[in-house]
Amino acid sequence: MKAADRLGTGSSFGNVPRGRSARGRAKAVTQGDVPAYELVRLRLNEVAPTPLNPRRNFGTEKELARFGEELRAAQLAACVAVSRDAYLNLWPDHETEVGDAGHILVNGERRYRSAAQVGLDALDFVVRDELATSRETFINHLLKENLDRADFDIIERARGINELVEVCAEESVRGARSRAAENLGKDRSWITHQLSLLELPEAIQQMLSSGDLPERDGRLLVRHLKDHQGLLSAAELLQVLKEEKAARSAEREAERALIAEAKGRTQTSVEQPESDRPSPAARPTVAEATSASPLAPGLASDTPGSSSVPEASGSQHSPTRPTDEAVDRQAAVVPVQNATRRAVAPPARGTIELVDVEQVADALTDHMSGDELKELAGLLLQRSESK
Repeated sequence: MKAADRLGTGSSFGNVPRGRSARGRAKAVTQGDVPAYELVRLRLNEVAPTPLNPRRNFGTEKELARFGEELRAAQLAACVAVSRDAYLNLWPDHETEVGDAGHILVNGERRYRSAAQVGLDALDFVVRDELATSRETFINHLLKENLDRADFDIIERARGINELVEVCAEESVRGARSRAAENLGKDRSWITHQLSLLELPEAIQQMLSSGDLPERDGRLLVRHLKDHQGLLSAAELLQVLKEEKAARSAEREAERALIAEAKGRTQTSVEQPESDRPSPAARPTVAEATSASPLAPGLASDTPGSSSVPEASGSQHSPTRPTDEAVDRQAAVVPVQNATRRAVAPPARGTIELVDVEQVADALTDHMSGDELKELAGLLLQRSESK
């Protein structure tokens, strides 16, 4: 009996995929049945990180060691690399920096460093030379991989965007920022704001990288720096920021005081006891109010002998009672005043000058609480969906 007959035709054998020849694999790749790259195991000494990676902060040695032990147990995501020839075809001046490595790391440098930290010899990679078809494609992929990472600080991001803009400018200087924005799925103003952070003094950039200074404060300092033609030092910029925050705090306190005062007046008016309110008999009628007040300019009395021009103070004439028609005209000009209820003017609110989206966001953050901002975001989303 043949071995195949003894083993039978169980389902476990029937589901084993057949291997592909080189020709069959090329056809499958062309048809889109399989990806153009496969998982390979590369030794770490055969791989070199690209000098173009904008990321500089990969964590402390303790953090790298912890991540390295996780990689020793299981590597959940493969690193991405390109072949040496494909990379040097784009950047031949990097030959010294990459050394004799046969592959250049594109994404996964933190995994690479963590593995080296704990002494691992190799990691899983996918080799994707299609990412090295042009400089713009390479930088775009390199930046997109890190753009949404929480630990990718804003100065690293700005440097990466600057590298992408410079690569786009190699094809055409005009429209380089717009093309970079299109590659990243952003608008041009966002690109401009990111690049402007690199104009700040190095000390301020370090504060932004470490998180000691939020990004919106960095953009505020950029505007002040431009207003002074870039002549302010880091210490002077920080003093400007301190004064700006103090002024904003004073404005918010003044607004809160106005709102509290307005609420107090409204509540007092609503809660006034009925006994304290004047009775209808005590309220002046229209006729009494108009007879006790001078006629409005231009309204002449219909009574003979009356005049719209006031008489001299020495005149002994007694006042003439206006006719009913004159009273009606007078009532139209001088309305009856309600002595019990007075309209409370709404509190003054801060104004926001609509310059661009980033500045509007900053201004709203300064004038609204966190809950109010969340509620506003929900309303804006509803409005946009109903358009």
